[in-house]
Parts: sequence; C-alpha cells; structure tokens
Amino acid sequence: MSIYEPLVASRSEYLDVRGLRHHFRHWGDNGAPVLLALHGWMDSSASFQFLADRLAGGFHVVAPDWRGFGRTQWGGGDCYEVGEYLGDLDAFCRHLSPSSPVLLLGHSMGGNMAMLYAGVRPERVAAVVNLEGLGLPPQPADAAPGRLRLWMDQIVAGARLGDYDSPDAYAQRLMRDNPRLDAAKALFLARENGCPEGDRWRLRADPVHKIVNRVLYRLEEVLACWREITAPVLWVEAADSAVRTRALAEPGYEDRLSCVACLQRAMVDDAGHMLHQDRPAEVAQLVADFLARAATTPGGRPTM
Repeated sequence: MSIYEPLVASRSEYLDVRGLRHHFRHWGDNGAPVLLALHGWMDSSASFQFLADRLAGGFHVVAPDWRGFGRTQWGGGDCYEVGEYLGDLDAFCRHLSPSSPVLLLGHSMGGNMAMLYAGVRPERVAAVVNLEGLGLPPQPADAAPGRLRLWMDQIVAGARLGDYDSPDAYAQRLMRDNPRLDAAKALFLARENGCPEGDRWRLRADPVHKIVNRVLYRLEEVLACWREITAPVLWVEAADSAVRTRALAEPGYEDRLSCVACLQRAMVDDAGHMLHQDRPAEVAQLVADFLARAATTPGGRPTM
C-alpha cells in the first residue's frame, strides 16, 4: 500500500501547557496569519494535513493535539472534560497570538470547542470556521444519576482501545469507517495516529477517552455561550454526514443556529463527517474565501 506524500511538510513543536506536554504541527510561513486548527474526538492534528496542503500558502496553520490525543501527553485522570479543553485552548491562543484575535478552525469536537471559546472570549477570536461541530442532543438534569453511575462503572471496568497487526491493518479499518478515504491517505493517517507496541500497532490516544463524560451536555448553557459570539462564523455541514442526519432529527436543531449573530452556512456535497479529508480542495476554498471576507479591520474586529 502506497502512502500519501504531503505537498507541504509539517514541522513539530512541543510546549508545556497547563501541566501537560502538548504537540503542535505547523504548516506555512510563520509570518502569515495564524489559523488555529482544532481536531475532533479520537483524531489528531495529522487530520488537517490534506487541508493544510491547500491553505499553507496563505496561512500559518497550527494544529495542536488535544490532551490525551496524538503526541500530546495523557491527562492521567478518569475522564476528559470540556473545561480542560477550553483552558488549553485559551493557553494556545495566548501563546500563538498574544496581542490580537485569532482565526479558529475546528472539526467535530474541535468545532464545538471553537464555538464555545468564541462566546466565552469573544475579544480573542476574529473568525470561526466550524466543520461539522454540530453539538450534541440536550440532556435533562434527571439523566445525571444514571450518567454518574455509568461513569463509575466504566472506571471500575477500565478502558482500552483496539490494536492492529500493522499500520496497513489500521488503514483498512479507517477506510471501512470512511469509504471515501483513499488507501494512500489512510496509511498516512494510520502511521501518524498510531505507534508500535510490541508486535502490535496501537492508537496513540488515551483509552480513558472511551469512558463516558460524567458532565451532561447542557444545551442551554452552550447556547448562552453562542449568543456571546461576535466574530463571523462559517458553519459547514457535509451532505452525507451521519452526524448531520442525527442532528437534524433533534427538535429545534435549526433554532440553535439563530443564537449566532453573524452566521454563514455552507454545504459540501459528496462528503461525510470527515469532510476535510473527503473534499480538502473544496473545504480549503470555502475557508480561504470566508476568511478573506472576514478580514480583520485596523480596529481589530472582523467585517463581512
């Protein structure tokens, strides 16, 4: 199986952030506008390679591995919670752009984090591109006892991730999960997102990510944060995404979007949830066009 050859090679940086050693990938000129790219759950910064190949000419694309993913240190606790990610993201932004607002791009979980952060720290964000970060179904307060019981039961049982005979075997699994992913890209991701352990190939992620989050998804709190967003937001959905199909089935899904003051929506055809891998050229063009329109004014705030 051949492996994908990046058009623009990434370079790695390691930083201590809030007590953990974090890994960052950089593409493009350090003097270009910083575009902070946030990956999704059970993924890593390598997921943005195909998009960065097309954006690095105009942006300094920086993608961290969230805590417990990729080459970043594991958290060492019983679960990973939203507050930890937000604290890390705040530190990332302060390091990468201490004196001016940042451009955020996030996929799935990363898109959800970008939206929350843009509402909590609106003065720190110039624009947001949200790729399929569609949120979760609302969870009522009376679900808390069952959720906490499940969390404790899973701690007792322990968590593990599957391993594979080889990187090629993991690549085959990635292609089963996403039939649009070609073999060369799948092998690239398998090698970047895994590592040898004895005679097996295992994922770099902390198995604790498989333990249910003990904190409920409180939709009203999320929407309260979205209402505070002042930056323009590009909300990108994939036409064939199973995640989108589930979201559309939720009552009031479309009403959520009315909470965002400056929202532009886009649809990527013939793409699933991993749209930045399925259609990197189309997604990159959407991103570049949107960020050109959302250029920062001399006063420091974006315009459309």
